Amino acid sequence: MALLIAVLEKKAGLMLGSQDVYLNVAGGLKINEPSIDLGIIMATASSFKNRPIPKDMVIIGEVGLTGEVRRINLIEKRLKEAERLGFKSCIIPESNKKDLKDNYKLDIIYVKNVNEAIKKALGS
Repeated sequence: MALLIAVLEKKAGLMLGSQDVYLNVAGGLKINEPSIDLGIIMATASSFKNRPIPKDMVIIGEVGLTGEVRRINLIEKRLKEAERLGFKSCIIPESNKKDLKDNYKLDIIYVKNVNEAIKKALGS
């Protein structure tokens, strides 16, 4: 979490140093899946900016130290599950675009970095 906060401060200009930032995972699960990075960053930015992420949006992506959103594994399986769960839009890494073979009912939004993701999800 400290690493993701540092990326938000350095690359997105969100000064979180004076804020209390908490992460709660439902059911107390341990997370060792890097594709949750972008979702955590977006939830933190949403709270800081007091702008909600659309309820029907899912966000998937690994975030690097320079704020880039990295390619993730099993993207088609993840998108099919998001569709099945009723999500309408999805933010995923631009680098996963070439991996998609199927057509989806989801509005797929491709991003290269954290700033793009914040702009597309929060409109800022």
